[in-house]
Amino acid sequence: MQIKSREQVEGGRERVEVVPESIDDLWHLQYVLEPGDRVAGDTTRRIQRNDEQMRDTGGEREPMWVAIAVEDIEFHKFANRLRVGGEIVACSREDQLGFHHTLNVEERDELSIEKRFKPDQEARLEEAEEATENPDVAIATVEEGAAHVHTVAQYGTEERATISGPTGKGDFARDRSELFDELAAVLDRMDVDAIILAGPGFTKQDALKHFEKNNADLTDLITMVDTSAVGDRGVHEVLKRGAVADVQQETRIESEAEAIDELTRRIAEGAKAAYGPEEVNKAAEYGAIEELLILDDKLRKERGPDGEWALDVDDIVRTAEQKGGEVTVFSSEFPPGQQLSNLGGIAALLRYRLE
Repeated sequence: MQIKSREQVEGGRERVEVVPESIDDLWHLQYVLEPGDRVAGDTTRRIQRNDEQMRDTGGEREPMWVAIAVEDIEFHKFANRLRVGGEIVACSREDQLGFHHTLNVEERDELSIEKRFKPDQEARLEEAEEATENPDVAIATVEEGAAHVHTVAQYGTEERATISGPTGKGDFARDRSELFDELAAVLDRMDVDAIILAGPGFTKQDALKHFEKNNADLTDLITMVDTSAVGDRGVHEVLKRGAVADVQQETRIESEAEAIDELTRRIAEGAKAAYGPEEVNKAAEYGAIEELLILDDKLRKERGPDGEWALDVDDIVRTAEQKGGEVTVFSSEFPPGQQLSNLGGIAALLRYRLE
């Protein structure tokens, strides 16, 4: 996610100009936006007069800029777009004011968002921005005598290193460990969450064995993938097979799974845990929350008109944070989030047990 500008506007609101660069960014935005926000961007629209009769434009939509007061937000995962609907409150054509319009936001569309941002919404924007600026997956492609290292951001790849070394073959061959040591040094310097080790033949397996003996800290990060080539072609094969997306998803799932496993263990033992809005709210007021766990869908629903809780979800989050608790928003897309949903969509790991 690109955040192009930020500025304070009237009424204590903030205006942020963003450019989503991936489907992940659109997914994040659905949890940043809520009814009452003001969202603006370029769009197309069939012109409508005040008498609500459609003017004949030959079936073509006309380009214009609109700002809408948000009423509904819907993420269309398989259409790769975010639909944001509401009443037009500003427009490059004044005769369109007051009509309902839906902005279809896609990758690379510039969007202006004006609202009072809540802490978790700020965190989502920061997470999406950091994911673009700081790649979290490295792809190392290896063959006899050569290795290449690429990083993967949410949008595209970048070559970071090309290494040549001995093949270990021939009468005067030098040990291949020189190549593997240099590759390990490059990977060690990179702050990534996961490494995909790919390439043809058995060289990658030999590299992994070398790392296991000499660079054990790398081995836990490595996933191996077979490819027919190295370098750009090898990276293309890795991406085509969906290996990077799988690793990125597993990284988030692993973090959420650890938290939910700890929660269920504590619940089973009657230890330091709480779940459900009433119990969690009580823990927040006592300052007992070490980590608040809340489901993204539940957070969004409880902020809207269809919320089911008698308690204000933002009050719970705010109180937990003010008293030193961390807040983790779980994705409803992954199994740990589904487990949290079964517990009411909100739970907490506590500093001490509540009586």
